Amino acid sequence: MEFVKITVLSAGSLIVMFVLTKIMGDREMSELSMFDYITSITIGSIAAEMATSLEDDYRRPLLAMAVYAVICIGISFATCKSIRLRRLFEGHSLILYQNGKIYEKNMLKAKIDVDEFLSLCRVCGYFDLSEVHTAILESNGKLSILPMVKNRPVTPEDMNLNPTQSFPMANVIMDGKILQANLQWAGKNEAWLEKQMHAQGIKDIKEVMLATCDSSDGQLNIYVKVQNASKNDMFL
Repeated sequence: MEFVKITVLSAGSLIVMFVLTKIMGDREMSELSMFDYITSITIGSIAAEMATSLEDDYRRPLLAMAVYAVICIGISFATCKSIRLRRLFEGHSLILYQNGKIYEKNMLKAKIDVDEFLSLCRVCGYFDLSEVHTAILESNGKLSILPMVKNRPVTPEDMNLNPTQSFPMANVIMDGKILQANLQWAGKNEAWLEKQMHAQGIKDIKEVMLATCDSSDGQLNIYVKVQNASKNDMFL
């Protein structure tokens, strides 16, 4: 009987956590503030307590999870409306380096030493600090770098070129199934899709793992499934 109760409560806690995380919003772990991260861990701990509450009332941890979620939703809403609360709960960006000067107080405030700062610069692709004009530590812990003008990539504007604007590629086929909404967004229909597939030698849509369509010029890129494993493992 206890095993059945544990199974039911575990499934229930997973469902509750899934619902609460969807309500609280989807963000990657790297984009979570420290407060959001700690709150997520706390909710997970309460859910684990709910799953193994054999003697206690399971409604207590369930209520605690709901309270945490409501408070987090309230704080998220408040930070969207108030800049001061946003700075309080999420922090703000810090300039660590600019024009050959390292800001020691900001480094101490961010709890980052010079070695870690140089490591973050290397991760961003800058092994020579003289190529960096400004380095900013964002509130999510990532480092944003503004390179020196002579070291930044060349743009079409620098070369007096006027290329046409590209648009996001729409996924029109995925796992052998047509995504109707994306196909309509690209301004195409199934008849056009079948014609393009036949032109590229695709007879059955089930052969297609992914197909993307450029809404600007109507180009269809098809990526077929390969059932056999690749024998050319060049990374070993």
